[in-house]
Amino acid sequence: MKRLQEGLRRWGTDLALVLGGAAIAAGAALIYLPAGLIAAGVLTIAGAVISSMGGGGEG
Repeated sequence: MKRLQEGLRRWGTDLALVLGGAAIAAGAALIYLPAGLIAAGVLTIAGAVISSMGGGGEG
């Protein structure tokens, strides 16, 4: 249980970012498939930029 809490504390924000992006892309794909693919690409790029900017409390 302690490992799960530590893992969620460490990766919880990234997990929420990925799952939120996937939900948005899937919702857009249900409306129109090309829009879902474009949304997935845009959200992937945005997630990479946010991740590369850092700001995490590691160390």
